[in-house]
Amino acid sequence: MGRSSTPGEGTRPRVRHAGQLGWDDDLYEDGDSGKGAAEPETGESRGGGGGRRAAGHGGRRGRPRRAPKKKHRVLRWTAFTLAFLILGTGAAGYLWYEHLNSNLRKGERSAGNSAAKKKAPNAAGQTPLNILLIGSDSRNSKENLKLGGSKKSVGGTPLADVQMLLHVSADRKNASVISIPRDTRVNIPACENPDTHEKYPATNGIINETLRGGPGCTLDTWEQLTKVYIDHWMMVDFAGVVDMADAVGGAWVCVNQNVNDVSKPGVPGGSHLRLTAGRHKIKGEDALKWLRTRHAFESDIGRSKAQHMYLNSVMRELKSQNAFTDTGRLMNLAETATKSLQVSEEIGTVKKLFDLGMQLKNVPLDKMNMLTMPRIADPENPDAHVLPKPGAADKLWAMLRDDQSLDPKDRAKAAKKVAAGPKAGAPASLGVTVVNGTSADGQAATEGRAGVVRDLLKAKGFTEADTSTEPGSALTTEVTYPHSAGAQGKADALSVAKALSLPTSAVTETPDGAGLTLTVGSDWRTGTTLPKAVEDDSDPLEGTESVNSAKTDDCMDVYWPYRQM
Repeated sequence: MGRSSTPGEGTRPRVRHAGQLGWDDDLYEDGDSGKGAAEPETGESRGGGGGRRAAGHGGRRGRPRRAPKKKHRVLRWTAFTLAFLILGTGAAGYLWYEHLNSNLRKGERSAGNSAAKKKAPNAAGQTPLNILLIGSDSRNSKENLKLGGSKKSVGGTPLADVQMLLHVSADRKNASVISIPRDTRVNIPACENPDTHEKYPATNGIINETLRGGPGCTLDTWEQLTKVYIDHWMMVDFAGVVDMADAVGGAWVCVNQNVNDVSKPGVPGGSHLRLTAGRHKIKGEDALKWLRTRHAFESDIGRSKAQHMYLNSVMRELKSQNAFTDTGRLMNLAETATKSLQVSEEIGTVKKLFDLGMQLKNVPLDKMNMLTMPRIADPENPDAHVLPKPGAADKLWAMLRDDQSLDPKDRAKAAKKVAAGPKAGAPASLGVTVVNGTSADGQAATEGRAGVVRDLLKAKGFTEADTSTEPGSALTTEVTYPHSAGAQGKADALSVAKALSLPTSAVTETPDGAGLTLTVGSDWRTGTTLPKAVEDDSDPLEGTESVNSAKTDDCMDVYWPYRQM
């Protein structure tokens, strides 16, 4: 507003104009307007109008002039009206805020088997931010059924057909989005659905089936696979995608050839996406068709790349619209987002979601990279399923755990820093605590396992190695070092891993409280070498689809059977 709406405020002392009243005209006894509260004192009596009038007010003594009663009433009603408007606006703001909060659907963060450890804060007290983004194929509403799918699927358990992990660095200077294809075979932990209370035992299955235990079960599965602590999850269904696409105003996408994704002989289904070659701005149902297209982009991997292209464009659109600072745009987006999203309960308020958005807005677009998990064909079903690629996928998860940027330039700088860093201490000088964590998979722990591995370390020169009397829990064998140990702690942990032929991805930083620790996981129950130990010689970005958010010239190739209009 620029100026105070209260007369005289901010310029004391101030002489009032003749006849000017404050918001509370009872300050002026009997209608006296000869002296305002801010008027300089003259030393004369103020009572009954018997004092000397100030210079410039006529210079004569006499009874003060009365303000007309009608004017009093007008001013009084004006004050009441202004007060009502101010209070009313505040109430409306509160009611709108509560309305947005009531829109949000919330669920438990974990389904009961979340085991990853949160990374210790950096020197500035910051920690990385990890959010699991889930796209549900639920048809359990009229809106969703209208947008695709068979009526037979109504009432069925939805599948988590889109799964992406958004990782934002602790210093908020870079971000990564990692997709796992929906047909990836993984170990799924035991989960209990928080809505139905149905319990599901641990199994080895396809990752999109995890939603049977609720979004928290999908989160638990990711944590078990990656050992990356995930702070929150967000889930959206078909109708939510359409509404969000409209609220943002659409996104730019590109195809190198005409695309018409319809059913083909022997290949039923299809998204019905229909576009001519070139760039298009899509929203609403067309956006949903783009995100669902699989056959025309040849595979689930192609679909992931198309989804990344869409998300990158959305980020560019939001930044170009100043959506993070434009109040009107924020209100519109907030209304749509709160109706479209389901979120984990710890971020289940508008304020917390807004705060998350503010943490993202300053990440430069050229420091945001999106890619699909490195994978190999599943030997059990090579035509339909995939597995995380040994070595490369492990290294990718380790980079996320260590909060390393996926930007090639940043990676080159980090490699130089490691090379110039401290060297590991002599094996005989390192105290290593060995923990038996072999019961993490639900089976009984292998008795005496910590002692066996301790003896292996001693034979390698780590004479100070000893066992812990407390049992641990780890699905995969890991070497951890405390945050306070810094680069030296990491170098020492790497030397322990190397001595036992463990991959470097097995090394993880933990909060302070324990020293250098080797936890023998369920993957190493017997023997003197880790089964199927993999050399860490694969680049996690090599041979996979990677898209940088600043690039605007990416374009999708269309599989030839789907190029006819």
